[in-house]
Amino acid sequence: MLEIKNLSFCAPNGYQILKDFNHTFQKGITVVTGQNGSGKTTLSKLLIGAIKPTSGEILFNGTNITKLPINERANLGITIAFQQPIKFKGITVQRLLDIAGKETTSVTEACSYLSKVGLCARDYINREFNNTLSGGELKRIELAIALAKGGEIFIFDEPEAGIDIWSFEGLTNLFESLKDKTVIIVSHNKKIIDIADHVVLLNKNAPPKTGTKKELAKFIEEQTCKVQREGV
Repeated sequence: MLEIKNLSFCAPNGYQILKDFNHTFQKGITVVTGQNGSGKTTLSKLLIGAIKPTSGEILFNGTNITKLPINERANLGITIAFQQPIKFKGITVQRLLDIAGKETTSVTEACSYLSKVGLCARDYINREFNNTLSGGELKRIELAIALAKGGEIFIFDEPEAGIDIWSFEGLTNLFESLKDKTVIIVSHNKKIIDIADHVVLLNKNAPPKTGTKKELAKFIEEQTCKVQREGV
């Protein structure tokens, strides 16, 4: 369980992005959505430890992790997939799967992880995780690495970015296979919102709203229309 208490964040220029936000992320899929500038990516960075809040606390299973760095949160069981995957020159996909799982990954295991994201292990385990891969390939391999690592909390920042060939059905099936975990997805994509058990709706001009997809349907529709008008 991941709980945030009175979480606030001000940008260096003094702009208030989040203010006194309280929420508990339970098991199942929570989609964090909202228009541009509403604080979606800021919230995900706060949860993973990439930035520190101006005030407030982040609790993992009752333990205060507000000041812990990314690596220590990962060791506790918080798994992250970034909006833009980090490239590793000279390191193969096989080696990254080994590091994530903290043990040697067999070809069968690698095939299992990679097939879940629409890739064939035979074509990728010896490839370097670098610019020779397309954006979509990088994104899918990063998702496979997240599966290999495992954990109690999974945080995905706009996982649909760069997913071109692999169908959204494959992506949503992947998330639904993790429903016994706490899955937090930052996205404004309707197909991803449709699989949510819970929704956190951020608004740069109003306090956040939380609830089920059904409870927030009217507000989500308004935000979706606004995002489309902005050309996002």
